Amino acid sequence: MRKLKMEELDRKSIYQFHQAEKVPITVVLENIRSLNNIGSFFRTADAFLLQEIILCGITATPPHRDIHKTALGATETVKWRYYPTTIDAITELKKTKHTIIAVEQVENSVKLDEDFEVHPPLTLIFGNEVEGISQEVINISDMCIEIPQFGNKHSLNVTVCGGIVIWEMWKILKSLKF
Repeated sequence: MRKLKMEELDRKSIYQFHQAEKVPITVVLENIRSLNNIGSFFRTADAFLLQEIILCGITATPPHRDIHKTALGATETVKWRYYPTTIDAITELKKTKHTIIAVEQVENSVKLDEDFEVHPPLTLIFGNEVEGISQEVINISDMCIEIPQFGNKHSLNVTVCGGIVIWEMWKILKSLKF
């Protein structure tokens, strides 16, 4: 095996990224406090050609040095917008028939390793690193999913959780030929 060189990775230019067909997934970040976590979500959204990121509440917005440190330029490719409240963002997304999925540990949540049906476009909501997603947002979500966990903590870093859930949703949508 040989490690590939950067020019062998078939990376899209910023222009090509903007022109490319996007995967119909929107990520909503509710009150994410870590700028590094925000930047990491931008990189993940870029990697999977996601539709957009919506930043809500106390979630910082680009440009910011600490977001850029982990985003590595993805704030230039991934479409994003800001809403003061997550409720405002979800209300707008529902008008365009998004399936609203809160990623949270709740009663009767669907485990990510179970069979379930989704209909694009999808919105995945990720919450504050300590408090998670607010109950009022959970109340207006179409479903809640969670990653099964088996250890003591039953908690993942929000960007690790995001990467796992986005990958699984990407695979589901790919099988549906979105």
